[in-house]
Amino acid sequence: MTRTFTPFVAGLLAMSVLGASATPAFARKKDQPSGFEPTLPVAQPLQPQAATGGIFNVSAGYAPLYTGTRAARVGDPVTILLIENTTAAKSVNSKNSKSGGASILPPTAGPLSFLNPDALKASSNSSFNGGGNAAQTSTLASTLSVTIAEVRPNGTALVRGEKQMKLSQGDEWVRFSGIIRLADIDQENTIPSPRVADARIE
Repeated sequence: MTRTFTPFVAGLLAMSVLGASATPAFARKKDQPSGFEPTLPVAQPLQPQAATGGIFNVSAGYAPLYTGTRAARVGDPVTILLIENTTAAKSVNSKNSKSGGASILPPTAGPLSFLNPDALKASSNSSFNGGGNAAQTSTLASTLSVTIAEVRPNGTALVRGEKQMKLSQGDEWVRFSGIIRLADIDQENTIPSPRVADARIE
């Protein structure tokens, strides 16, 4: 028995082979950098709230009058105002001088008595003055939202986060971590970077 493959069947077989060979290329994904991922709060099951008779109940969405809705718990977002100005300057000055002299006194009698003493004097002077200045200035101004990763008993918190930007030349990452005082967070949940201790900006 002779089997005959039509051009249509042959085309289907070729497309299936090419599709199978190209599948692994689309399945690969770029690994996300570790260490700066956002910290999410632990989901808590809803508990029935007993009626206390108060008008303002936290479970109903009311916030305390003093703290309001400021970030204070693990997973709460905080906006860091990156305001960094660094200036370094160095100046070096060097000065050196040296002088010397020599003279010969001819004898007053004899064949060399005709020599003039002023003509047998020699002197030399050398000096060096040098200086150099170097200055470096860097400025960073941006905003970055991070999350609270850890709340500590002394009123401080560890924050960290990152921002990914897809540009035409590739992916760009901005990473930030540091320790903040919860009292420094304003009503808009922002804090300037100079108030962040042990700040790390990459």
